[in-house]
Amino acid sequence: MKDFSQLEKKLGLKFKNKDLLIQAFVHRSYINENPKFYLEHNERLEFLGDSVLELAVAKYLFLNYKSPEGELTNFRAALVRAETLAKIGRELGFNDFILLSKGESEDVGRARTLILANTFEAFLGAIFLDQGFKKCEDFIKKHLIKELSQIIEKGSFKDSKSLFQEKAQEIFKITPVYKALSEKGPDHAKIFAVGVFLAKELIAKGQGFSKQEAELMAAKNALKAKGW
Repeated sequence: MKDFSQLEKKLGLKFKNKDLLIQAFVHRSYINENPKFYLEHNERLEFLGDSVLELAVAKYLFLNYKSPEGELTNFRAALVRAETLAKIGRELGFNDFILLSKGESEDVGRARTLILANTFEAFLGAIFLDQGFKKCEDFIKKHLIKELSQIIEKGSFKDSKSLFQEKAQEIFKITPVYKALSEKGPDHAKIFAVGVFLAKELIAKGQGFSKQEAELMAAKNALKAKGW
């Protein structure tokens, strides 16, 4: 078993219930390979942590920014998206503690980004149950909110779908339409393919671990295809 006390020391946290801390790092694939492990995988904690994260970020933005609702929503989306959470997870050394199957542990691509993001959310769920919402807010302010100034400065809070829609309406007076093309893979790692259309013309395709992610990738590819 990995020494999670090292992670506690690094993050300045002390869990009353150590099993909650460990469970936050247990990926489903590890349980599939080690069915007699004494803890469940982290997906229920991830579900809880996702809600904690959304509320904490929304509260911070509401209290600190006078922007309209739509812009606050974009700020929040940029902060809580998988790439941002995975970046923070890497910086905090989460990769050294995630319990994975042998196959999953060898994957360092997009799948690992998603695993890191989900682990970050599960970790927040564990903090919430063990130490309450205030501790979660403190953790988020210290490690995640620092990304916000750069997100705003670079304009990266505008996602690919928003940018493609702005351009399509400006140039062609058409609103893009996204259509599901296919789904494949097991339920816990399903891959979605989506196409983005202007009128009846397929402009680009995208894949992702959710329909939303596939749509964003399709929009990103459409921006490249159109030279926008």
